[in-house]
Amino acid sequence: MKSIFLDYNATTPIAPSVQEAMLPYMAEFFACPDGNYAGSRAIYESLEDARGQVSHLLNVTPDEIIFCASGTESCNLAVKGVVTSCLTKHEPCHLVISAIEHPAVVASAEFCRKLGCEVSVVPVDRQGIVHPEALRQTLRPTTRLVSVMLANDETGVIQPIRQLSEICQERGILLHSDACQAAGKIHVNPRQLGIDLMSISAHKFYGPKGAAALYLREGTTIEPLIHGNGAEHSLRGGTENVLAWVGMGKAANLVGRSIDEASEKLSNLTRLLTQKLTTAIPDRVIVHGSKAERLPNTLSINFPKVSGQQILRRVPEICAATSSSDTVGGGNCSPVLEAMQVPEADKQGTIRLSVGWYTSEEDISQAAELLIHAWESLRN
Repeated sequence: MKSIFLDYNATTPIAPSVQEAMLPYMAEFFACPDGNYAGSRAIYESLEDARGQVSHLLNVTPDEIIFCASGTESCNLAVKGVVTSCLTKHEPCHLVISAIEHPAVVASAEFCRKLGCEVSVVPVDRQGIVHPEALRQTLRPTTRLVSVMLANDETGVIQPIRQLSEICQERGILLHSDACQAAGKIHVNPRQLGIDLMSISAHKFYGPKGAAALYLREGTTIEPLIHGNGAEHSLRGGTENVLAWVGMGKAANLVGRSIDEASEKLSNLTRLLTQKLTTAIPDRVIVHGSKAERLPNTLSINFPKVSGQQILRRVPEICAATSSSDTVGGGNCSPVLEAMQVPEADKQGTIRLSVGWYTSEEDISQAAELLIHAWESLRN
């Protein structure tokens, strides 16, 4: 049996048209974009075209797009950039992050704490949602930045960012959102959402790894992490990764033209997979975040009375992920599920299944059959 890839939230394959767009920049168009000769100027124009394609996906201006090497770097630049800008002015600084943030944000917050910034964590409810009132109660007069992801990579739960941003705007607080899982899957417009800084990553929407971007609202001031030659509006020194960023631009253009159609397909596949699993397993099956708005492609589901690792070891044909590196027979130590206060019995068998463009109904049927058989064999 062929491998069934159900880990699209981890990464996506490069779309063929994206790969084709990148190929010339591996050999023929190799010049740096900052030269004064014709070949270099052509590279510069290609890079700016890519910037325009990414900005079009987000409905912002090209000047508000800062290319980076990864979603992790983008989140680091946003969080550390704002905090460092405050601290270098000797201003008191308080940072708020949600309890379900990606390690890139969590680790950045811990680093900022070492620099003297105060850090608070706003909780989520059992569905994994940050409530506006909870955020309001966490804010202080010295709060300079709030970071809440747009959609969670484990559960797919989408946050009420517009409501959260209104609270931040009332107090003049900047809002950063990690949208790496959302961009390309759902419509994302940081201006409409009231987001000041937003991180996205190309390999989450059929572009190459090593390519990402930070949306930086016009007029927002941050300090760079990488100092050097003044590239990317002097916010990221170093020679531009033209090959990867051209690929990101092409991928942004590609997904931007098909979000609605793809979303409908992915929703149908996720619904079908959920139905097959919950119907066939007689014990109580938990879908995390089931009552919240979620990404169309994401299913975080707990198989009762077994370990998620045990199930995946029984089905090597399926490429999927547990919510953590739980040991055989052990519990699921996912910080996200912990933050959602999910009981141990309802999380130890959790597996994240995420579908994508190249997932078929046949893949879903085969995967469901394999997973059900694995659960039954473990229970017996």
